[in-house]
Amino acid sequence: MADTEQGNQTSLTEFILLGFGNIPKLQILLFLLLLILVIYIVTMAGNILIMVLVVTDQHLHTPMYFFLGNLSCLETCYTSALLPRMLASLLTGDRTISVGGCITQFYFVGFFAATECYLLAMMSYDRYLAICKPLHYATLMNGSFCLQLAAGSWINGLLASSIVMGMMLQLTLCGPNEIDHFFCEFTEIINLYCNDIYHMELLITILSALFTLPPFALTGISYVCIISTILRIPSTSGRQKAFSTCSSHLIVVTIFYGTLIIVYLLPKTNTLRDLNKVFSVFYTVLTPMANPFIYSLRNKEVKEALRKKCQ
Repeated sequence: MADTEQGNQTSLTEFILLGFGNIPKLQILLFLLLLILVIYIVTMAGNILIMVLVVTDQHLHTPMYFFLGNLSCLETCYTSALLPRMLASLLTGDRTISVGGCITQFYFVGFFAATECYLLAMMSYDRYLAICKPLHYATLMNGSFCLQLAAGSWINGLLASSIVMGMMLQLTLCGPNEIDHFFCEFTEIINLYCNDIYHMELLITILSALFTLPPFALTGISYVCIISTILRIPSTSGRQKAFSTCSSHLIVVTIFYGTLIIVYLLPKTNTLRDLNKVFSVFYTVLTPMANPFIYSLRNKEVKEALRKKCQ
């Protein structure tokens, strides 16, 4: 039995990412609609531009833009872990990926997704302090504290992904070698192991709850307090000004968490599997692309900084 398992493990050298290949019309539509190459360029250029503006413009050296710069850096890395491989597969028709490459992609996608949960929570907490505790904001959200929050977000994301990866490396791959997704997604990979994966799935569920529910709860509580505070502002113009400072972040949070929750709360049935893949496009592709547009087009400081750079 051990020899059989060892043989299966060594013979499995690559995976096949099925992606949207079983629904060719949707695959063509997805390629034409998203224009992945254009999206990748726009996403990279937009997020890199925000990082440059945040670093070089003195007016953007505030906690809110510090976290925005971190988010843009994260989205740049997140996009690079997914879109180039996805684009190459669509253009060449070669859907194979080595086991090592697949595990590496899974590791970094998990790392960046977990980190984004914490960064979005830190940004919501920053907006909470700015709107609900304006007199104490400068004292509480100082440079050292901002650096600690950002570093903690990256470290927690790295820790979450590393723990999961460490447990997965203890298991034995059997196959089949087909992954019914457009990237190496965890719920698809875990079904390819020989071992009894019940305890593995239980541990992953617990870890996922520990690493994602706290930032999600903090984000939700922050916005409940923010909205409650805004509604108590007597003047309409005052309410609009206060809400404009956090509406952009709320849009990003809604897209990211909304589609992420839909994907992982929907029952794992064959009829809904393709729908899950479509929603996965939103939190893996749409959010990184939308980030620079949402923050630049809706933010006067960013537009002013960009105007200065263009002069």
